[in-house]
Amino acid sequence: MLTATWTNSPFRAEEVRLDLDLISPSGNSLVIPAFYNNGKSGETSSWSIRFTPVETGKYAGTFVLTNGSHCDVSKKLSFSVVRSGQKGFLHADNNWSFRFDDGEPFRGIGENVAWESRSRDDSRFFQSLNENPQYNYDYLLGKLSAAGGNFFRTWMCPWNLPLEWKMVGNTQRYTNDDNYFNDSAIQRMDQLVDLTASLNLYMMLTLDNSGDFQGRTWRRNNYNITNGGPVTLPQEFFTDPAARAQYKDRLRYLVARWGYSPNIAAWEFFNEIDNLMYGLPQKIPDNVITAWHTEMADYLKSIDPYHHLITTSISHRNVAGLYDIPSIDFNQIHIYGHNGQSRDDVFPETFRKNSQEYGKPYVIGEYGFEWDWNVNFDACATNMDWDFKRGLWLGLFSPAPVLPISWWWEYFDHRGTTKYIGHVRSVLDQMLAAGNGTFSEIKCQWTGPPVNTLSVKCGSTLFTLLENTNSFQITGNLSLPPGAINLWHIEAYDPEKDTTHALPAGLAATNITVPPMDCLILIANPRN
Repeated sequence: MLTATWTNSPFRAEEVRLDLDLISPSGNSLVIPAFYNNGKSGETSSWSIRFTPVETGKYAGTFVLTNGSHCDVSKKLSFSVVRSGQKGFLHADNNWSFRFDDGEPFRGIGENVAWESRSRDDSRFFQSLNENPQYNYDYLLGKLSAAGGNFFRTWMCPWNLPLEWKMVGNTQRYTNDDNYFNDSAIQRMDQLVDLTASLNLYMMLTLDNSGDFQGRTWRRNNYNITNGGPVTLPQEFFTDPAARAQYKDRLRYLVARWGYSPNIAAWEFFNEIDNLMYGLPQKIPDNVITAWHTEMADYLKSIDPYHHLITTSISHRNVAGLYDIPSIDFNQIHIYGHNGQSRDDVFPETFRKNSQEYGKPYVIGEYGFEWDWNVNFDACATNMDWDFKRGLWLGLFSPAPVLPISWWWEYFDHRGTTKYIGHVRSVLDQMLAAGNGTFSEIKCQWTGPPVNTLSVKCGSTLFTLLENTNSFQITGNLSLPPGAINLWHIEAYDPEKDTTHALPAGLAATNITVPPMDCLILIANPRN
């Protein structure tokens, strides 16, 4: 409890802010932002601090209240921290995996759960399915966790976690709210963070959707001057000083209230920023978007004591300079359909090219056989399922810290496809255990009719993907590298049947049959 004054809002840092300034046991300086709960200006108000330490030992520090140009400092405080057994926060490590504070490697596998069911879904063929009230976080994330998933991506938007929306839309889960931040969104976000932790899941939280700055939705946007915001046109959101200051206050609140959670893996500024750039009557220049992302990523880094990963996403148009921003920890694109190429051409090469060119991890944040929700997926259901599975396997054998993240979560749950994630997860866990998060791509020679072949060595274990995209089975031989090894002990995993059988030991796997529209995983360990 404290007494402070403000003119407009206690959520505006330029008027009032409370921080906990700490010195960690190792001597690092930490600033933990607090968030306002309730109370009136000039009277007693309630504020909270949420802090997750990542070091053991004694912390010491003070509370600092900055009220305009005036600063008050509390008496010194101290507390001691003992080991909890938790892993800590995720950070960039290499192009193949992230790593927790405790050193354990991590690769994400899961799906988009961008929102809970809406009141009026606009799908032409699956409106009733997508409006089903069962499609809430509790159900969907529970199913994802049970299937072996450990990662999901979700949005803040007018109908889902509408933190900055006074006027919500297309939802009965949330209510209109004249407060600076929407209270119903705050409460649901609190619940989501707790749920995510209980299920051992990690989320990528998307803060804005490009469509929310266009058309009818822009009319309800909190930054629109007609709703009390600072700007008239959506493109001014990126250049107007007052709009940028307002957005930074939102970032501060996110870090203060939920940044304590290691289960928030990454902050994502925009879903498909290029669609906003090109979706207005006059295109927003690339340098404007890059400058805004640079400023916001640098600011977020400066106030986040936990160093959460930061990203943003594009649909299909590159933005000059965006991928080069140092404070963006990993780059992200969304890929739908075949675009004139097969998945084996697009996914592995996309990962390799971009991670090498920009020197940072690359993530496919959305993918699917179809992008148009006015298409009847039942007419191409087999292809939808096959594409779902292929995306995971091709991502597993490519430099990707998070495997490609599928869209259409309600449809795949309806078909029972989501549970296939567990088959890929079993191999993913073996890879991480074998190499402790280290990966190296190698070449293995396949002899026989063409199949898509990808091989990765983790520690001393060799993993090979044999993928048959044909409608008929293929049989052939795979030659393994000898190196300093006399023989390999080889096992074949059939993910469709979820069965494993041993093959004769040697330097080749012979008479291997790969079923049509399916794949086989060979796992080879050295045998002396």
